[in-house]
Formats: sequence, structure tokens, C-alpha cells
Amino acid sequence: MRLVKLTMLRKFELAAPLALTIPSIFLFIGASAQDNSPYSRYGLGNQAPTTNVANRGMGGVAAAYNDPYTVNYANPASYSFFQSLQEPNSKKLNSGRIVFNIGADGQGRTLTDQSQTNKFTSPNLLFSHVMIGLPLRKDWGIAFGVRPITNINYKIQNNGRLFDPNSGKLIDSSSTLYEGQGGAYLGSLGTAVKFKTGKSQYLSLGASAGYMFGSRDYNTRLSLFNDSTRYASAHYETKTSIGDFYFDAGLQYHFKASEKIYMSLGAYGNWKQDIRTNANTVAQTFTYNTETGYLPVDTATFTKDERGSFIYPSSITGGFIIQKVGGGPDREAGWLVGADFTSNNWKQYRVNGVPDTAVRSNWQAKVGAEFHPAPKNNFFSRTSYRVGFFTGPDYIYTRQTNIPVLGITAGLGLPIANYSMMNRQASMINLSFEYIKRGNNSNILRENLYRLSVGFSLTDLWFGGKTKYYED
Repeated sequence: MRLVKLTMLRKFELAAPLALTIPSIFLFIGASAQDNSPYSRYGLGNQAPTTNVANRGMGGVAAAYNDPYTVNYANPASYSFFQSLQEPNSKKLNSGRIVFNIGADGQGRTLTDQSQTNKFTSPNLLFSHVMIGLPLRKDWGIAFGVRPITNINYKIQNNGRLFDPNSGKLIDSSSTLYEGQGGAYLGSLGTAVKFKTGKSQYLSLGASAGYMFGSRDYNTRLSLFNDSTRYASAHYETKTSIGDFYFDAGLQYHFKASEKIYMSLGAYGNWKQDIRTNANTVAQTFTYNTETGYLPVDTATFTKDERGSFIYPSSITGGFIIQKVGGGPDREAGWLVGADFTSNNWKQYRVNGVPDTAVRSNWQAKVGAEFHPAPKNNFFSRTSYRVGFFTGPDYIYTRQTNIPVLGITAGLGLPIANYSMMNRQASMINLSFEYIKRGNNSNILRENLYRLSVGFSLTDLWFGGKTKYYED
């Protein structure tokens, strides 16, 4: 009877943080952000990191990566590598390691104008991801969770003279405030199956389906100023909700290159997909004071539930990893190095059938490494050390000018001591730091982004087969 109680306790210990995590996700999503990135006004907004915290420390290398303690949601083919044990002479699962990953990003963004005379800094705290992975059978696993795809947050004020776009004549002095909030999220469920293709050779095929959801709220407020004439201020708003199914797939091929060296090849991506939208628009006059804020006066036009869509473009990533597994009877150090290349076909992007001149197809190259010291009886020898970088043009293309992006990354994997009675549990804190430079002197704005990501990886062995246990 005591064994049954202990098993139930172990399941509760992993389920409890999950139950507490779900409400926090919606608090992150609904929280008002302090971020201000004018570039998020274009396309679908700023793209969120596409990999988990462990991979971000290695420059985002993920195509060929898998780890039994991490959910690599970038490539669903990695889901077949979750740890599992079969019963002897049977295909039934004796035990399997369930993995629970959750992460958050703290970031600071600094904007600099072309003259380098004005700077603006904004901090932010964002939800990164929550994912759960587990094996169903040996060489077959699933994973599910939710993560952000894009973020929109900007506030821009333009003061100057307003001219008639048709005649070119001066209308009057004006002040225009542009504001936007929102973003897209993806809830997904994926699975992968692994096949043995030869001695120490494995091919894994994976796919995932999900639901993309979110909103985009764009506001423009125009006010005219004149000493003798009083003008009404105008407000234009378009609020669009996003909701549709999304699919992607991937593969990984692993083989033993020599006695101690392993090689992995991987690829993942998605095809062009039509995502449905529903929009409400309003044009109205307004007044403003510091106590009540913005108050509508008269509504000129209003449309509700205007159905539309946008084309989410195809993307493909391929890469490799060379790895030496450490530990073992010789207690050797381990390491891995890898690289990825991504191609995004943003020329396919359409909003209600209309191309967007502010986006362009782009690419990104990523290189990263991870080092595991030789195991010793100290904390630092059990820590994973990661470095990497990435580069490539941004998909946003304003004023017919490319926006170059360069990122330098570093990370740590810190094991957490298990103080419970259950020695089958294993936990880790993953930290990553990214410095991202976006734009140069050719762009109207430059962004410097510092992002510190924290990811918690909690794992436990769950029993699948009807195995008997005895007490002495």
C-alpha cells in the first residue's frame, strides 16, 4: 500500500506545478507590455524566438538536436527520443520519462534614430513557452503545449505639417499618434516515430498540428492645430482576431561516425497556409483629457466581423550536429557543435489577397556549441555551457532597405538537486543570454535587444506497464 501512495505522490508532484502554470500563461498573454518596437508595426510583428531556452544559448541551433530532458518544439521529429524502457520480451512500455518545460523572457530594447541623437529604452517580461513531452511506446513520443509566434507593441508620435496627398497643399500643423498591440500564439500537438535503419543508425519522422490564435489592434489618432480654427481629432482603429489551424513537420537522421563521435542531420519546416481573420474597424472623432483619457464623440464609419485571411509563408530549416557523448566508465568530457540554415518565403505573404511591400523573403544562419565537463563531485562539472551566434536579414523591409540582424548568445544548463524521496526525478534550469543588433546606419531606426531567458525543465519517470514491485 505504501508503494501505491508513493507513486501517486510522484504524479502529483509533477502535476501540481502544471496546474499552477496554466493560469500564469494567460496572465502573461493578457498583461500590458512595456515594450516599444516600431518595426513590429509591419507584417505580422516581431517574430518570437522559435526555439526553447537550451537551444537559444547555442544560437538557436535545433534542426538536428534532441535531448531526453528537453522538448525541442522547433523540430517535431525530436519527440521520438524521449526516454523509454520496454518490458523484457514485450513491446509494452515499462516506464517512460515525462518532460515538462516552461520558460519566460526578460528583455530590454534600446532604439536609436539615424542621427544617433535620440535614444529610447523599454523593458519587458514575456511568456516564452510551456511544453509537455512523453513517450507512448519505445521510439514513439508526443509533445503538446503553447508558445508565442509574433509580438506587436509600438507607440510612435509624429509631429509636423500635414499636406493634402492629392494637391500637395499645406493643410495645417498636426500630431499623429500610432499605437499597436497584440501578437499570435500557437497551441500545438505533435508526434514522431523513430526507425532503426542500420547499426547505430536511426531515422525519425515527426509532424505537429496546432491552432494559431491571437489579435492585432492598430490605432491612429490625428489632431490638427490652428490658432483661429478648431478641428475635431480623428481616431482610426482596426482590430483583427486570428484563428485557424497550422501544420508543420520534420525529420532527423542519427548515426555513429566513429567509436566516440555521433553525427545528426535534421530538417523541419511548414508549407504556405491560409489563416482566417475577423476584423472590426471604426473611424470616429474624440476628445482627450488627463483624467478620463480618450473619449469618442461621433462615429463616422463602423464595420463588424469582416471576414478575411492572410497567407502565412512557407519556411524550411536544415542543419547538422557533431557530438561526443561524455561520461561513461572513462568519465570523459562531452561536447557538440552544430549549424542551421533557415529560408523563409515571405514573398508569399498576403493580407486579404494583397501583397505587403514592407516584408521580403529572408534567410538566417545559426552556429552553436555545447560543452559538458568531465564528471566530478562538484556542481560546475555537472553544468552545461553553451555559446552561439546567428545572422541574416530581417523579414521586415521598410523604405526599400534591408534590416540586417546579428545575434550573439551564451547559456547554461544548471542541474537542480532533488530533495524529494523520489530519485527518479531530474530537474534543470536553463539560462540563455542574447544580444541582438537589428539595423545599421542605413536604417531609420536601430534596435539593440538584450534578452535573458529562463527555462525550467522538470522530468519524472511514469510507469506504463503492469510491473510488479515487492518490498522486503
